[in-house]
Amino acid sequence: MRRVAVYIDGLNLYYGMKSRGWRRYYWLDVQRLSERLLRPRQRLQFVRYFTAKLLPNYTPAARIERQSAYLQALSSLPKVRIRYGFHTAKTITCRHCGETIRTYEEKMTDVNIAVALLQDAHDDLYDAAILISADSDLTAPIQIVRQKFANKRVIVRFPPNRRSQDLIAAASGSSRISRNMLRDSQLPDPVHKPDGYSVHRPARWR
Repeated sequence: MRRVAVYIDGLNLYYGMKSRGWRRYYWLDVQRLSERLLRPRQRLQFVRYFTAKLLPNYTPAARIERQSAYLQALSSLPKVRIRYGFHTAKTITCRHCGETIRTYEEKMTDVNIAVALLQDAHDDLYDAAILISADSDLTAPIQIVRQKFANKRVIVRFPPNRRSQDLIAAASGSSRISRNMLRDSQLPDPVHKPDGYSVHRPARWR
């Protein structure tokens, strides 16, 4: 049995689904999805899910509550480990009208994925890695894994409506995550956590 580790760029996957209008699939069981990506004679070792918590001062409370519920649900999955980056506030000025808005941007997710992918390869925690992302900034760590660890494979699975030619060229193989895979990989509602607390699917995601 070949050992497989899965690395998920959470916001890249989320925005891929959002671009398709697939809100009904946001309550995604990433462990079940990862298992559906396996081939015969492969065994899922773990799933690393990378994301960043929304900033309260820049985000409606309802959005923060939905993200919090989802992250609590993911934390109940036995093979899923969540690793956080962060958001930083920034100001954007329109070049045409001069209007200024305050917003935020995500930081550290690509760095965290790159470090984990390389460290886990060095520690021999997988034979094959599956990366769910279309962020071309992850091209270099994929290339390094394949150069330094010739017996390991890195497969890229693109989120909906996402693609990177650089990642395709760097990886051992690539394909897109289908709508059917997302539909068939939903969390139960509610999710019952080990501490007895139940987490419900946000009404907006039904």
